[in-house]
Amino acid sequence: MEYLVTMTTHVPDGTTAEAVSDVRARESAHTRELAAQGYVLRLWRPPLAPGGADEMAAILESLPQRKYLTTRTTALTPHPSDPGAPGSRARRTAPTGADHG
Repeated sequence: MEYLVTMTTHVPDGTTAEAVSDVRARESAHTRELAAQGYVLRLWRPPLAPGGADEMAAILESLPQRKYLTTRTTALTPHPSDPGAPGSRARRTAPTGADHG
């Protein structure tokens, strides 16, 4: 079974840049381990700068069920630790059958 999980990071005031960098490095390493085990398939994040979603809005408007749908669209960009990104070490080491995305 696959899951979409949304996470929001809140770094406490007063946390040093060194502490944040350390946690990010450990998070990245652990994510690679989880990807190698087949638990993490892809990582995405919202764009860091605003962008247009006009084309996606037009596509969604063309759906026959549109009048019955409530949609929420979030543009995504690759995450630095994305195991599914081309050339990712985690993707290459994932067990057979674990690559779903």
